[in-house]
Amino acid sequence: MKTFHLHLISDATGETLNAMALAVLSQFEAVEVDQHQYTMIRSERQMAGVLEEITKKGGLVMFTLVSADLRQQLETGCHVLDISCIAILDPAMEALQHFLDAETSGLPGQQHQMDAEYFGRIDAIQYTLSHDDGLKTDDLHHADIILLGVSRTSKTPTCMYLANRGLKVANIPVVPGLPLPAELDGLTKVLIVGLTTTPDRLIHVRRSRLRSLAEPGDSGYVDPEIVEDEVAEARRMFNRRGWPVIDVTRRSIEESAAAINNLYQRHINTLAEEEASP
Repeated sequence: MKTFHLHLISDATGETLNAMALAVLSQFEAVEVDQHQYTMIRSERQMAGVLEEITKKGGLVMFTLVSADLRQQLETGCHVLDISCIAILDPAMEALQHFLDAETSGLPGQQHQMDAEYFGRIDAIQYTLSHDDGLKTDDLHHADIILLGVSRTSKTPTCMYLANRGLKVANIPVVPGLPLPAELDGLTKVLIVGLTTTPDRLIHVRRSRLRSLAEPGDSGYVDPEIVEDEVAEARRMFNRRGWPVIDVTRRSIEESAAAINNLYQRHINTLAEEEASP
C-alpha cells in the first residue's frame, strides 16, 4: 500500500477538482491518499499559506485557478520544492479555446453564478424534497421524473442527485397491499421509472437499516420469501405499466442517476418529435 499527500487547490468551491481527483484515484487500488483541500484561494497571502502546508507535507498538487498571478505563485513554489503541480482543466480549456476561437472569462467560480439555471436547480431541489416517499401526489404532473420502488431501493438519494442537476423528481414507495396513487395514471409527459434490486441485496440493506434503528431483525421486512415476492410483484407491476426498470443492485447512486438521465433524455426527445410531427 502506497501512501501520499494530495493537495487540491481551487479558487472556487473545489467540487470539480475533488470529483476529478476522486475519479482518477479510483483507478489505483493499492494507494492510500491523505487528501488536503484548499478552497476559495483568491489572494497571494492565502496562496502563501497553502505553500507552507505543501512544504511541510510534500506530495502531489492538483489545482484549478484562473488567476495568472496565483498560478505563477503556486507553480513557482512547487518548482522550488520539486513537487509535481497539475492544472487539471487546462487541456479541456485549451481545446475549447482553439475550437471556439475565443478567450476564457478569467473569473473564478463561473459555474456557481446565481443565474436562471442556478435558481432552476434550487426549485428542483425544493420540489424533490417536498415529494419524497409518496408525499404530495396532487401535482405529480409538474415532475420531470417519478421513481418507484420497494423500500430501500435508493429512491431518495437518487432523486436528490438528479435534483442537484436541475430535475424535479418525485419518488413513491411500492408497498405490498397498498394501491399506487391514482395521479400516476395519464402522466404521458412525465418519465416514470421503476427501481429494483435482487432480494438478497435488499435483505442485506434492510437488515443494516433495522440494526441502525435498533429494531428487531426477524420481521417480514427481511423475510426471504416475503421479500422475494415483494420484488417480483413490483417488477411485474412495472412491466404491466410499461415503465422502464433500472436494476440498482450493482450500481452506485451516480450510476443509477446517469442511467435514469439517459432514459429522460430519450423521453424528452421522443416528446419533442411527437409534438413536431403533423
